[in-house]
Formats: sequence, structure tokens, C-alpha cells
Amino acid sequence: MKTFSVKTLVILAFALSSFYSQNTSFQHLQQHVQYLSSDELKGRGAGTEDEKKAAYYIARQFKKYGLLPLSKHPENPYFYEFTFKKKRHPHDTSTKGMPELKGINVIGLLDNKADKTIVIGAHYDHLGLGHDYNSLEPEPEGKIHNGADDNASGTAGVLELARYFSQNKQFKEYNILFMAFSGEELGLLGSKKWTENPNYPLNKIYYMINMDMIGRFNDSTKKLVIYGVGTSNQWVPLIDSVNNTFRFNIKKDSSGIGPSDQTSFYLKDIPVLHFFTGQHSDYHKPSDDADKINYQGEAKILGFIAKLIEYTANAKEPMHFQKTAAPKENKTSFKVTLGIMPDYTFDGKGVKIDGVSPNKPAEKAGLKKGDIIIQLGDYEINNIEDYMKALSKFEKGQSTKIRIKRGNEEIEKEVVF
Repeated sequence: MKTFSVKTLVILAFALSSFYSQNTSFQHLQQHVQYLSSDELKGRGAGTEDEKKAAYYIARQFKKYGLLPLSKHPENPYFYEFTFKKKRHPHDTSTKGMPELKGINVIGLLDNKADKTIVIGAHYDHLGLGHDYNSLEPEPEGKIHNGADDNASGTAGVLELARYFSQNKQFKEYNILFMAFSGEELGLLGSKKWTENPNYPLNKIYYMINMDMIGRFNDSTKKLVIYGVGTSNQWVPLIDSVNNTFRFNIKKDSSGIGPSDQTSFYLKDIPVLHFFTGQHSDYHKPSDDADKINYQGEAKILGFIAKLIEYTANAKEPMHFQKTAAPKENKTSFKVTLGIMPDYTFDGKGVKIDGVSPNKPAEKAGLKKGDIIIQLGDYEINNIEDYMKALSKFEKGQSTKIRIKRGNEEIEKEVVF
């Protein structure tokens, strides 16, 4: 492995800092997110013609940046097509009788003639017109779910990093496979299909970086969530080293398994990371629009990722894959909902409310954004797992006490499910 001098590393760090502080990065991110989350694409539902428009847009950017296509697809050599069927209803156990649809992953290779290849990926599909039962809007059908943060933001990140690394002539340590996945919202379909039948050797992939919802960076808290840090012995020290420059408030999660596309690669024994700026009240709603994206904040995150990639190339030890403890599965079926959006970046005791759905039990009980749930009925709530377990104990129509912390005050309310 090539070793850079301290002087070279300083130059690289300065170049990254300068590049991502320039307005051009902001403008490119904004351009990508605004188009991908525009009404013209009608929410980029997996398998739709509107999603295909987004796929063509991504492919044009890949070609513009000089990435190599990997397929012989008759429509576009950057396309990796797969078939799938959607369930008629989320509780169905079979897709029998449903039409076969086509999803498209968009893939481009930056070939630096290196021995190792890394993957930078994000899903670009979203909820379309709200017909797939994934929306959190009270009456979603027929409404455009633009998905600016989820996940036009991550897709824009892939495109911007493709632009940066294709123009960075100093960095040749890895080949980079840039991937935009379809069908994530329906169960990680695109990444699963590709890792099961790849058109690039899996044994050449050193690690995978996934970006899903990186557009709502909070400049005040500076919180950044990074999942998968336990999938290699090198991630934590490298992340901490890079963060000496960026000073993010990083919340680390070790598990390689999570609700996004890095999981498909982790299950193939590949080290992974997933970058995420947190849940919000517009999640899976038509209100997730481009004007709410923090483009400058996203540019800083991309600077962090680019610097981390360059640091991995110069680490003293190679990146070794490690299995992580799987998150505890919740095998209960929920008969009730409270109607809150948890703040997944919160690392204190309890469950912090990041949003309250209208006309749901939480709103009717007087719960507000910012409240922290510390007890539900007889069950103490220390974290999300406790909350989910407690929620599973209740039936529709039941009432119970809920204890919250609001500021420095503890308040007890009655909630009716």
C-alpha cells in the first residue's frame, strides 16, 4: 500500500476543505436535489416511468464525469435492471397474481487501475404517489411524495462525490463503483438483487459507504449519525481522526444491519458505513421538499466522507471485516400506534419526539415535538427498544398514563389508543 507523507496528507485535507467550501458544490447539490425531488418525477416510485426518468438523469451525470458503464443494457449501459413484484397490501404474505415490474440500479465505475474497489451508494427511489402503504401522511394516495431528503439528498451526494473523485487526479488508491439503487423503499430490493447477482466481482470490493437522508444537517447540534462502525476494526479510529478537522457531534452505531442498502453489502462480509442526519416530521410525507435541505451542511458531510476515504487508503492496517451483533428483532405485531416520529439522533435516556402526527393519540394527549417519553404505562422507557416493547403490550381502545420530560419538568398525561 502506498504511504503518503504528512505534507501530502495536509495538502489533501486542504484541497478537500477548499473544494467543499466553494459555492460550486452547493450549486451542484441543489441542482440534483431540486430535479430529483421535483413534481415532474412524481415521487420516483420503484418500477415507474417517473423513476426511469431519474435513472436517465443519474446516468447522464455518470457519463459526464467519465465513469465507465458495466452493462450491455439495450436502453442504457449504466442500467442494471431487475424484476420484482409488489405486495397488494403490506400484510400479504405472497405477491401471487401481481404484475411483474422492472427496477433499475444505475452504476458507473471510476477505474483508477487500482487493486481495490470501494462502493459509494444511495437509493434514488421514493414513495411515488403514496400507493405503497409506506407513507405517514393521513390520506396519502394520489399525493406526490417528492422525497428530497429521502433520498434525493443521498443520490445528490453520490453524484457530487463522483464529480469530485473523477476530477481529483491526485487520488488513485481505489477504483470507485458509484451506485444508485432502486426499490429500497420496498425492502432494499435493488441492492439485494445486485449483491446476489453482481456485474462486478464482490471479492474486489474493499468496503461500501451508503448515504440515506443526509440533507437535514442541524447547524446548531452538528449531529451526524454513522451506522456500521463495528463492521471493521479501522472505522472508529479513522472516523475520530477525520473528525478532528470537522468537529461533528457524531453518534456511532456498530451494527452492519439496518434499514438501508448497506445491509445488503454487510451480509456479503463487506465492511460498511451508513451516513444519516436524523429523522424529521416530514419523513415519508409529501412535505419532504427541496427547500428544506441544508445544502451547505450536506456539502460538509460529503467533505467528511471524501476525507475519510482518503484516510482509509493510508491507514497503517488494512480494513478487516467484522461481524456485528444484530439488532434485537421485534417479533410482535403492533395493534396500536402513538403517532410520533422518534428522534433517532437522540442519545439521552428515553425517546425524544421529533414530530407528532395529526389526529393520532399523541396529539390528542397533548404531546409535542421535543418532549421525551420516559414511561408508558407500567413500562420505563430508556430507548427505542423499550418504547417498541411497551407499545406492543396495548390494544386499540385501551388508555394508559404516559410520562414525559418537557424541558426540566416531568409531566404525566393520559393517552387513549
